[in-house]
Amino acid sequence: MGDAEIDATSPPELSDLPDDFWGDAEVVLPPSKEAISMRVDQDVLEWFRSQGPRYQTRMNAVLRSYMTITKGRSH
Repeated sequence: MGDAEIDATSPPELSDLPDDFWGDAEVVLPPSKEAISMRVDQDVLEWFRSQGPRYQTRMNAVLRSYMTITKGRSH
């Protein structure tokens, strides 16, 4: 992708970034995912689904947030 294509598809709020903004950027690969079967309360699932597409990604984000907050605590 060239600079012209990047400029044409970037949101306006990114147009004023300094030239060196991405200078120290590093590519970070997301963790791999594993398909599982999990039982979830019906009302919880309905609520996440009602939030629109990518509800499973949001459910994963909630679980990751909980994991991050509780990591290192003794059970």
